[in-house]
Amino acid sequence: MNFRLSSNKGYSYSILSIHKVFNKSAAYSRLLSIILVSLFLLLSIFAPPVHAVKLTFVKHLFDISHNFKQPSDVAVSGDGLVYIVDGVNNKIKVFNQEGKFNFSFGTKGALNGQFNFPLGIDVGSEGKVYVADSGNHRIQIFNSSGKYLSQIKVPSKDDNPSDPTDVVVNNALNRLYAADNNNHQIVAYDISTGSVVDTYGEPGMEKREFRYPFLMEKDSNDYLYSVDVINARVQVLHPEGKFVMYIGGWGVEKGRFFRPKGVAVDGSNNIYVSDSYMGVIQVFQPDSAFHSVIGDPDSRAVKKFVSPVGMFIDKNNRLYVVEMFAEKVSVYSIEAD
Repeated sequence: MNFRLSSNKGYSYSILSIHKVFNKSAAYSRLLSIILVSLFLLLSIFAPPVHAVKLTFVKHLFDISHNFKQPSDVAVSGDGLVYIVDGVNNKIKVFNQEGKFNFSFGTKGALNGQFNFPLGIDVGSEGKVYVADSGNHRIQIFNSSGKYLSQIKVPSKDDNPSDPTDVVVNNALNRLYAADNNNHQIVAYDISTGSVVDTYGEPGMEKREFRYPFLMEKDSNDYLYSVDVINARVQVLHPEGKFVMYIGGWGVEKGRFFRPKGVAVDGSNNIYVSDSYMGVIQVFQPDSAFHSVIGDPDSRAVKKFVSPVGMFIDKNNRLYVVEMFAEKVSVYSIEAD
């Protein structure tokens, strides 16, 4: 049984531009609910019981809340500062390892250091903070204290404005990668010069083709993981852009995604993928094989999140999950299998 969602460009963009997702009509939300219920009813007949799914348990440590309005992504620096994109408020908010607020930077606007719906964030090994400033079509670069340093413009393509939704920095390779959601590609830059080195991808469903790439991450081998939202998969690319493999595909059974949004990689190169509509996080082995679903150690059941989007796993094996609808970041320790 195969299911496929088709949509024109404007419709797809509206459900992927994260600040527009949640302004869709009530009718659309009801339709999604009907689809989900129908799929679950089908799976209850044909699929194995849920208790057969392997779980990776996480212990809840604390939540970070600070008057967020649809936060979207999180990154942790080498010295433990937690940077959270508070997109609708056009700020980056910074917390310590206990979740205590330290400082914030940014206001709405198009000047240096201002934002227009920022979405993704990364912290380089040198401590600089890189922010995908979606509405201003650029990546902005700050020092660890939030002082503006410079910016890199993400160019239009065929007169179609760019929409940078995330950024990944690889200081060892002197590369910066920007996901251009609107133009279905990843743009690679030379960090030193800010010049474009290459572009990876084009619209489509085949290898190295995307339908609205969104959040990204890299692993210890410098491979790049990009959430390919409408294709309901994660694409893995070599740092030079060569296709490596897919993870997932459309569906609601284990190892499949309904609407993936975030990706994180742990120290063993296991891949964690959040599904914002299903409210779950799945774990995959480095070879893309399904491993488990994040579970609650108290209930011994699949753990449900409220619209999980961006994620990060730090050097202490802590999992940070942005729960957009709950307007918080939940912090967990990952228990050994």
